[in-house]
Amino acid sequence: MEKFTQFIVKSNKIIILIFLIITVICGILAIGVKVNYNLEDYLPKDSNSTIGLNIMKEEFDEDFPSANVMLTDVSIQQALACKEKLKNIPHVTSVTWLDDVVGIDVLLSTPFEYIDNTTTEAYYKDNNALISLAIEPGYELDTVNELHKIIGEENALSGSSVNKAALQEMSSSETLKAMLILVPLIILILLFTTSSYIEPLIYLVSIGIAILINMGTNIFFNDISFLTKTVSPILQLAVSLDYAIFLMHSFKEYRTEHEPKEAMKMAIKKSISSISGSAATTIIGFLALIFMRFGIGMDLGLNLAKGVALSFISIMVFMPALTILCLKLLEKTKHKSISMDSKKAGKWLMKLRIPLLVIALLVIVPSFLAKGNIDFEYGSGNAVNEERVEQDSKIIEENFGQMNQIVILVPNDDIGKQTVLNDDLEKLEGVKEIISYDSMINSSIPFEFVEGMDSMFNSQNYSRIILYTDYETESVRTFEALDNISNTISDYYNDFYIIGESASVYDIKNVVTADNTIVTVVAVLGIFLVLLVIFKSISIPMILVFTIESAIWINLAFTYFQDKPLNYIGFLIINTVQLGATVDYAIFITDRYVSDRTLHMPKEAMTKTLTNNITAILISAGLLAFAGFTLTLTSTNPIISELGVLLSRGTVLSFAMVSMALPALLILLDFMIRKTTFKHNFYVTKKKRGNLK
Repeated sequence: MEKFTQFIVKSNKIIILIFLIITVICGILAIGVKVNYNLEDYLPKDSNSTIGLNIMKEEFDEDFPSANVMLTDVSIQQALACKEKLKNIPHVTSVTWLDDVVGIDVLLSTPFEYIDNTTTEAYYKDNNALISLAIEPGYELDTVNELHKIIGEENALSGSSVNKAALQEMSSSETLKAMLILVPLIILILLFTTSSYIEPLIYLVSIGIAILINMGTNIFFNDISFLTKTVSPILQLAVSLDYAIFLMHSFKEYRTEHEPKEAMKMAIKKSISSISGSAATTIIGFLALIFMRFGIGMDLGLNLAKGVALSFISIMVFMPALTILCLKLLEKTKHKSISMDSKKAGKWLMKLRIPLLVIALLVIVPSFLAKGNIDFEYGSGNAVNEERVEQDSKIIEENFGQMNQIVILVPNDDIGKQTVLNDDLEKLEGVKEIISYDSMINSSIPFEFVEGMDSMFNSQNYSRIILYTDYETESVRTFEALDNISNTISDYYNDFYIIGESASVYDIKNVVTADNTIVTVVAVLGIFLVLLVIFKSISIPMILVFTIESAIWINLAFTYFQDKPLNYIGFLIINTVQLGATVDYAIFITDRYVSDRTLHMPKEAMTKTLTNNITAILISAGLLAFAGFTLTLTSTNPIISELGVLLSRGTVLSFAMVSMALPALLILLDFMIRKTTFKHNFYVTKKKRGNLK
């Protein structure tokens, strides 16, 4: 450790130069990182909807329709002409309309009133035409913009690809907006709480370098999710500030009695244990996400863990070097800081510790029960909050009703079996129409007699059945309907696939429900083990994990009592982020308490700990809470906005539990802590103190 600290203070210019070179390179690489806006891509490869979609692409050479174009006040000929224009748009892989279902010859030669209206009304109604399109994944934004140019303002456009395009457009600038608000806010807060005008800039430069390196190293991944792109830099900044503040806090303590370089060496030695422990718990909390089968966990977890690790390295290596280089500026830009009376705050918290603990315990029990009964949202459709998208969707629904298309693939070995299946599916609630080989051609006609005419319905191995339903994309009713559809098909086939946006959301629901338990257990056990190593105690990790988990339960309970659904992404992230990020406060307080406990009895030790350190914890928590608030303020994506609310509220609750409940727990359980802590060297009595070594 001595050689390490000596190298930092002596080779500070070399260290700064190396970091700056790496940052420039990574800043350039960050431009080339691809962003994925399709949550369905993160489903496990063995999920039913994913396998079915791949089979349909191979067998039928087309994608599942992902957009709907409604043309108002048009003739059949005009609709057909527009369809041809839509086909020529780059990255539109298929276009489907009425002529594909009844046949172009039938449509043009038969009086319209003689065509079965149960079929036609799904495509042409009251002189309005509804055309379905499939758009190549990854090209939604450009394609949707081209579609708008062709159809104009008077026509409407909706569907999952339209939602993804709007999501892409909204998300592209939101990280920058959030940073433009958060960074000045952080600087303002730090200016009031630090003793130098240059000190906040040292924090932000040190962490900013780590953020840019993290963004640049994402080039080694195929792509990152829009969620990771938006959330990761904000969380990395907010979480990492703890480490910078704690290190500088130690430096200032030693600076009063030692030369700057010696003070920095001592500060690194003193802080590295608690900061590395804090970073380790945060990293483990994030890494727990990689155990999700749903790929968004791997994407977000790796990125956040990598970001925190890079921030730790930057703060422990680059920031000390930069601080030494800027010593003269720090001295010249000194100012009087505004700080709370921590002595009074410490005494007040100690005086009220028992009532505060009782209140906390009374709140924890109903919160634990409430968080287990939260209703969740699993799709990304509600993530779009864009005016035209909402208006167009409403117009299409008003004219054609709720149109949720579901595709079923079954083996084509028995056409008679399909006929019976169609009859059973038609009886299910919410099924408006079924389009299949049986309904459009006739099951009595063998496949070989209609070769070429049945390509929409039959491939080499599978038959395709299209269901038009009035189900919402996501609801309890929709999930029950999908269960009924699946049960009905399973009476006839063992091998079948259900495809569509609702089917994908249904698979997401089933996957993440199991993922939640795994992620929580891994995060708690991982952090427990880190705390076990840090404190060499069995009881202290249990107390700290309980403290933060309680804050998480209370945070989630707010959602339940507000009687509104919670997006599963926010739930999964906050379970790990709040635990991993805010357990730092508990570690910092407990680490200082354990140190003070070697010289004082429990009450005196805790009073000293709170008096000396509560301000640093408050600043750190305040910055993280403001980061969450900034996400809420700047994001038009309800998922990210909701995550911001959870983060800001959770941080406040974690701070409350650490400052109000944790002190009482550590004092009350002092005997158990002494019995379960290895070589604690705690102060017991003045008479016995000399024997405790």
